[in-house]
Amino acid sequence: QLQASGGGLVQAGGSLRLSCEVPPSLDYYAIGWFRQAPGKEREAVSCISSSGGTKIYADSLKGRLTISRENTKVYLQMNSLKPDDTAVYYCAADLFCNARMVVDEYDYWGQETLVTVSS
Repeated sequence: QLQASGGGLVQAGGSLRLSCEVPPSLDYYAIGWFRQAPGKEREAVSCISSSGGTKIYADSLKGRLTISRENTKVYLQMNSLKPDDTAVYYCAADLFCNARMVVDEYDYWGQETLVTVSS
């Protein structure tokens, strides 16, 4: 139901904006972004509450990300991209957006979008 898009190949230092299409059935859910690099565990990136009033970012990524929510879409603007940002990115839905952003607490997951950052 959730559909992530916007990934692609970008050079280090570049920017990408990922989009997550949120179906009406999940309109009252918080949306989180997660990523998984090859050989690594899935990690939290950012989340936004259903109203858009709460926005949380992973400490290691603060300052380079902006999450926003508009109508049926949640956007993740990523700037100053680094090769370490290369991963598949997922959006997922949970009732709440909080600092814990635990993967297992997110109930609904969408298809991933691949981000590749070249050096």
